[in-house]
Amino acid sequence: MDTGTRQSTEPHNLAASLRTFHTETGRSLLDLVDESPILLIFLRHFSCAFCAQTLDRVSQRRQQIEAKHVQPVFVHLGSPERAKPYFDYYHLSDVERISNPEATLYQLPDFALSRTNPYLHSLTPAVLMGWFKGALFKYGIGLIKEDAEQMPGVFFLKERKIVRAFRHRTIADEPDYLKLVGAG
Repeated sequence: MDTGTRQSTEPHNLAASLRTFHTETGRSLLDLVDESPILLIFLRHFSCAFCAQTLDRVSQRRQQIEAKHVQPVFVHLGSPERAKPYFDYYHLSDVERISNPEATLYQLPDFALSRTNPYLHSLTPAVLMGWFKGALFKYGIGLIKEDAEQMPGVFFLKERKIVRAFRHRTIADEPDYLKLVGAG
């Protein structure tokens, strides 16, 4: 008896997935990666000091990233309205971004970003060191409105493939954005 729940034996198709996700301006991720390589940057929540640090660091390195003909694209868990002031503050208002409150893009097999207990994770030595190295004092923390359990990550996509990936093991990990795009 066929229950209609057969599992597909076809491999996951990254291009098909990229076609289904659209930026806040309406462009699909597939269109963007077909246009030029992209640095896909997944954020946690907007009250996270390390996410503010990410926005700041990418803003500081944006010119070097774009000099390699790479377009930064952000994925976040908030609404477009909640995200706007953060991107504006870090001079990234014109950068493509995807609002993904359900974290479906985070969980695709190609990205498979992990989840963590934010309270226990915040007490690990690496995170405590990151805060004391300046993230907490420079960027602060606020009221969590998005999913604090979702971990971030950064992926360099070119020609419909993931060329390099950085999956955070802790929220305090600092990816080398220039090295990811082959500029460092």
